[in-house]
Order: sequence, then C-alpha cells, then structure tokens
Amino acid sequence: MMHFLRAPTRSVTLAIFALFALTIPVGLGAQSDSDALNYRLDASNSNVTARVPFFGLSSKTASFPRMEGNVTIVPGAPERAVIDVTFDATALEAPDETTLERLRGERFFWVERYPDIRFVGRSLDLSSATRGTVTGELTARGVTRTETLDVTFTTDPTTSRGQSVNFAGQMEIDRREYGMRSYQLIVGNKVKIRLNARMVPR
Repeated sequence: MMHFLRAPTRSVTLAIFALFALTIPVGLGAQSDSDALNYRLDASNSNVTARVPFFGLSSKTASFPRMEGNVTIVPGAPERAVIDVTFDATALEAPDETTLERLRGERFFWVERYPDIRFVGRSLDLSSATRGTVTGELTARGVTRTETLDVTFTTDPTTSRGQSVNFAGQMEIDRREYGMRSYQLIVGNKVKIRLNARMVPR
C-alpha cells in the first residue's frame, strides 16, 4: 500500500520542480545586453600615432587625426566588450613631405587603395579596475591579423554609466606582416601604436 502511494507523490514533486524551472528567465543572474554601457569616440578629443625607428638612432612618428568608433562594455562581463575604431588613412600626417608621400604610397599604407585602418577588439581582460588588455583584429593595407592592445582607463569603465571615460592604449606590430617591407635598412620593422581616446555615452 505504501509503495503505491510514494510513486505518485514523487511524480507530482518532479512536475512542480519542472514547472518552476520553466518560469525562471533564461540567464537569470547574468548580465544582459540591456545592461551594456554604450559609448562613441569623441574624435575631437582622440588621437592615434605610429612611431617607427629611423636609421636605428631616432624615430619618426605619423599621426591619424580622423577617426570614428564605438565601444560597448557589459558590466560583470568585460570579456564581451567590443571596441570598434576606424582611422582615416588618407588623412595621416607626417613630420615632413617626403615621409608623408612615402607613407601614403604603395609601399606603405597605400591609402589610395586602402583608405581605412580598423581595429575591432572583441574581448576586454581587466587586470584591475582601470587596466587590462583588448584582443582583436587589426586591418591595415588589406591584411587582418590578431593583435593585443594594452589599455588604461581613467576610471572603471564598467561602473561609469552616463559618464565620459578617457583611455590610453598601445600595441606593437611588425609592419612586414602587413605587407610593408620597403626601406628595411633605414626604417625599423617594429611599429609602436598609441591611442588616446575619449568615450562619451551614446
């Protein structure tokens, strides 16, 4: 008699748990996309430079004054961050006309054919509240490679809803990997890229 009573009771209990589970929203406790902090780059307060050794004794620096981009950060899930920045290569500036002509030409950025340089970071790994690395794809001169950008924020970007945030980033690339192989006896192969940007809420 007791055996026959226990079976239905167990079935009812399982059914109640199943019904309860169906009523729980998927992803409860995790940050949703609606919590994301969305920013755009304030181009008037942002800049990027590329510095390369010259004759092994000095260096030359080019700058890219025109850019646009958006940043999305999900509080509690920085690994889902997206930093998408595009630089106008046709507007690049150099310290002298000879360098400018070469950088814009076919042997370097070839801006007539490849007018944009783009970095899309798809993961933010924070080592502290204001420091971390962004891993993503850099596209220059028609070549896309995975690169890492070291970043430092002026304030914790995951808790700055409604506020502007400044950040600085830097990476080092090998220009040969992007098809820029000319003047190797004069111009160094390692290029240091620095980005200073202001993010404003959007």
